[in-house]
Amino acid sequence: MSAARNRSKADQDPSTWLPSFAGYRCQYVTDWVADKTRYQLAVDPSEEAALSETLSRCPNESITATLAR
Repeated sequence: MSAARNRSKADQDPSTWLPSFAGYRCQYVTDWVADKTRYQLAVDPSEEAALSETLSRCPNESITATLAR
């Protein structure tokens, strides 16, 4: 990923930014949920809606998260 492209997503969550390549979106949101779970981070309502909508299109994806110590 180029530096400019990486900056374009900056501090955005999945409600405002998802990978342009649709084939990677499921992996991206499952990783996002795993990281949020691991570090016990809050999820705001718009973020939750975007995650739920995207994950509804990913029936075969599993999410594995280990809590940080």
